[in-house]
Amino acid sequence: MTGRIPADELEDRMRRFIARMDTDNPGWECAAILGRINLYYFTGTMPDGMLFIPRDGDAVLWVRRSYERALEESAFPRIEPMKSYRDAARGSRVGTDTVYLETELVPLALFRRLQKYFPLSQSRPLDLQVARIRAVKSAYELQRMEQAGRIHERVLEECVPCILTEGMTEADFGSAVYSVMVREGHQGIVRFGGMGIEIEVGQIGFGENSLYPTSFDGPGGCRGLGPAAPVLGSRERKLAKGDLVFIDNACGVEGYQTDKTMTCMFGRPVPDEAIGIHLECVDLQREMALLLKPGTMPSEIYSTIMDALSPRLQENFMGYGTRKAQFLGHGTGLLVDELPVIARGSEEPLRDGMTIALEPKCGVKDVGMMGIENTFLVTPGGGRSITGKSPGLIPVW
Repeated sequence: MTGRIPADELEDRMRRFIARMDTDNPGWECAAILGRINLYYFTGTMPDGMLFIPRDGDAVLWVRRSYERALEESAFPRIEPMKSYRDAARGSRVGTDTVYLETELVPLALFRRLQKYFPLSQSRPLDLQVARIRAVKSAYELQRMEQAGRIHERVLEECVPCILTEGMTEADFGSAVYSVMVREGHQGIVRFGGMGIEIEVGQIGFGENSLYPTSFDGPGGCRGLGPAAPVLGSRERKLAKGDLVFIDNACGVEGYQTDKTMTCMFGRPVPDEAIGIHLECVDLQREMALLLKPGTMPSEIYSTIMDALSPRLQENFMGYGTRKAQFLGHGTGLLVDELPVIARGSEEPLRDGMTIALEPKCGVKDVGMMGIENTFLVTPGGGRSITGKSPGLIPVW
């Protein structure tokens, strides 16, 4: 089947998870995975179900719906049907009152449902352990991310300038970009952490709309369709000569996503001051990429860059006004926002196989969000971009 994760890949992921749990939580006895993304990571399918992992014994994927689909999609060695957690409890040996869960994802009501059938009185988190093993990509995962990166590069650097037409709305632009991305091979959905956020296109803005405040933890802005749907782009804002065009989005192949930001100047150049700020951001990305080597602490990269910011970047760097992101980059993979994070306090050293989006950006009043973003692979020689090398501010006239 197309997209089926090989059995040896799944075995390696489980082995690394158990090893990490043994290191971080030596007394653990059982874990349960219920989040869809982690279910996919460990089993290759996204059912309504639960992956039960005993420390001593075989892990079992219990599936409520759809058991038939899980059998077809997954190479996981043990997949069993269940009507409720009662079936899973009967088929599992639990000799502890503590289960390790995705405490950032599992609702209290669901935990209480588990307690109804399992002898569990307390839960402890495994979120960080899973996040850290997912941060290091295998050759199988990198192959898909490289493919996503090639699609991303082609669409944002080659196709986007051809889409732009005077008088089109942001919503028109977003719809056109989405259509092209899917046609080129994008999976059609973009996934973030938190409460299972899924979107289609990303942040889009013409001119000052790219500074508009959002709830999203990032430097860019987006007015969107309105309060009920602050996504895609405004139906009122039309593209005019002299506009900055800002697009920050992800591209995914078989679950794995790259993150990229591209800017264009439509009709005529933006002001020289804005161009200068943009070029500084491009230089900063180049400096950061050179530091993406195994063993480097993300916090050191953050401090190095922030301590040397030029005066004209300092006021609105990584945002606009009081709305500023407290990071310079983030891991990407099955989620757009994964570990590691290039931020203060991030002390887990970089490793070969990590994929990190670097996004130095700076808001400019009455112009928009200047800057750039590409996804890089950590290597001994520094970061290698897998989403292209264009410096952005592509002239379209």
